[in-house]
Amino acid sequence: MNERPGCLIGLLKIGLLRWVYDGLQRTFGWKSGSCLGCGCGVILFILFILLLVSIIFDTDWFRLVQAFGLI
Repeated sequence: MNERPGCLIGLLKIGLLRWVYDGLQRTFGWKSGSCLGCGCGVILFILFILLLVSIIFDTDWFRLVQAFGLI
């Protein structure tokens, strides 16, 4: 049986991810106005992209890393 979540759940996850991402960017990232914003902003952006791809394509990163023998 296919146990993938529906479209509405995916959209809610993406909306929640965007809400958290915007809050973190305002506090630590590019929108914070501090010198650390550049480095933290890039790290947050990369994590955001990985989580977004994980939600859209239903990627299990832990299983993928195990397949390449990195863990």
